Amino acid sequence: MSLVSTLNFGTAGIPLSAPKRDTINGIPFIKTLNLDSLELEFVRSVNITEEKAPLIKQIAKQHNVLLTCHGQYFINLNSSDEKVLRESAQRILLAAQRAHECGAWSICYHLAYYSGQNPSLVYEKVKQQLNTITKQLKDNNNPIWLRPETGGKINQFADIDDLIKISQDVEQVLPCIDWAHHYARTLGKTNSYPQFAEILTKIETKLGKHALQNMHMHLEGIEFTDKGEKNHINARDCPLKYQEILKALKEFNVKGALTCESPNIESDAILYKKTYEKI
Repeated sequence: MSLVSTLNFGTAGIPLSAPKRDTINGIPFIKTLNLDSLELEFVRSVNITEEKAPLIKQIAKQHNVLLTCHGQYFINLNSSDEKVLRESAQRILLAAQRAHECGAWSICYHLAYYSGQNPSLVYEKVKQQLNTITKQLKDNNNPIWLRPETGGKINQFADIDDLIKISQDVEQVLPCIDWAHHYARTLGKTNSYPQFAEILTKIETKLGKHALQNMHMHLEGIEFTDKGEKNHINARDCPLKYQEILKALKEFNVKGALTCESPNIESDAILYKKTYEKI
């Protein structure tokens, strides 16, 4: 798909302060907050009908709001159960199709769990499944970016190196970098400008500049245990140095979408945008 011209800040779902909390009203309300994007939340179900999707697309275009999507939670491309694999692929394809019909540019997923298995074997299985799914996207003339997301829990697929590798190995795939999830899965050890810059350098080196110009990212506060992510919290309640992340994004001229998944979605999204603009 075409490159995005700027870095767009927005919310994971309809803003909490929207007078009428549905997608049709949430999209224009995003602009009243001086934000730029909205992530359609299909995490529990694809909650927009085929009939309503063209209207969503029209409203987003009219108000110049970039749409992304978060697909269903009920996905495991490393399952030993063929029925789970088949249903996971069907869910991904359904959500990707509906998101595309809504005009969304990118859809992200937590794709698998390691379940104590060899990570390299899990990688190969996920890659095989993704190749089949992206072939179906192509057959359906659906150009949406499919984004494996950084897992916040250590037993979730995948870390940033594997996200980059699978983006090299499978067409129409690029990473969804959740900066807080990476912070949690490294048990708080990734929390400085040089480390954030190193991640962006690695993406540019291995995937090309176009990857930095098409970034789908999440940012929020987070709590973690020795197993990784525990839960999302608000930015000011978390030691994660979001200012340093935003500085790195600006230094590298990253474009795309930065979606806030804090509990107070629009407050932190506004905080991130204002902080970014002051850098």
